[in-house]
Amino acid sequence: MKRILVTGADGLLGSNLVRELLSRGYQVRAFVQSGRNVNTLDDLVIEKFNGDILNKKSVAHALQDCQYVIHAAASTSIWPTRNRLVREVNVKGTQNISDCAMEVRVERMVYVGTANSYGFGTKRNPGNEENAFVAHKYKLDYLDSKYEAHKVVIAAVASGLKAIIVNPTFMIGPYDAGPSSGSLIIALCRKKIAGFTGGGRNYIYVKDVATAIANALTMGRIGHGYILGNANLSYEEAFTLIGNTLDVKPPKRKIPDWVVLLCGHLLTIKASVTGKPPIISYSMAKIAIDDHYFTPKKAIEELRLPQTPLEVAFREAFEWFKANKYL
Repeated sequence: MKRILVTGADGLLGSNLVRELLSRGYQVRAFVQSGRNVNTLDDLVIEKFNGDILNKKSVAHALQDCQYVIHAAASTSIWPTRNRLVREVNVKGTQNISDCAMEVRVERMVYVGTANSYGFGTKRNPGNEENAFVAHKYKLDYLDSKYEAHKVVIAAVASGLKAIIVNPTFMIGPYDAGPSSGSLIIALCRKKIAGFTGGGRNYIYVKDVATAIANALTMGRIGHGYILGNANLSYEEAFTLIGNTLDVKPPKRKIPDWVVLLCGHLLTIKASVTGKPPIISYSMAKIAIDDHYFTPKKAIEELRLPQTPLEVAFREAFEWFKANKYL
């Protein structure tokens, strides 16, 4: 029975991925950051390893006797926009995982990046794996560091590491203990969203991402990246779909771009004075008015990425939040 080390195993993606791997008969060693208290892996037959991806000895120890490694751990913090720790975790952490994976000669490494490491596009001409990185314009260390980590893996492949990269879009589903992306559903259900911005993004059911990653252990081409996505929706379309699925009233008012940018600018100034994170920073305001659309065609063809209707994702996330008293 093959053993897989999964970093970030207790996050939204990791919690669903571990379950997918177990269903396929793999032994799972869950690498969890020391001190985290998340119960999404409770009652699963796995081996837990508490450690720190910034500690190379810890990583090397965790990788012993593993045939595969799936590196899903990352810092997704977006405030402050320039953050040394975010860069260390995402870049140095990925370097440590890659170095140790080469040392123990894993059969394959799957690195979980982000679709924003590729240039996005329009609905008519969505971004793909050939598009150059353009998100540097947002001046956000999270996006910049994930792109740098992406390049770290590519460089490691050139040195002999058998690795591929998967690049999910906006994932929705159960076990979102943070909550992370599911905060959108919670806010909508609590009627905390006053309106929608002019931009949009690609959404995907987190279990479809987990399926494609598990497939990537034996499918896909070494050194290649794969965008894992599904539907390209404007924010108006997304809120309407969530509202119709969950029987809640979506916002009907569009917030002009200039208002979004002005609010982001003023709130960023306020946050720099108070030290409290803004509701929306200027960087996030710029992201909110852009179209972040992608095509998952390559992953569908080569990793057999499923395309489950998003209504399933929204419903399962909602039911999990209700069952765990988030709503």
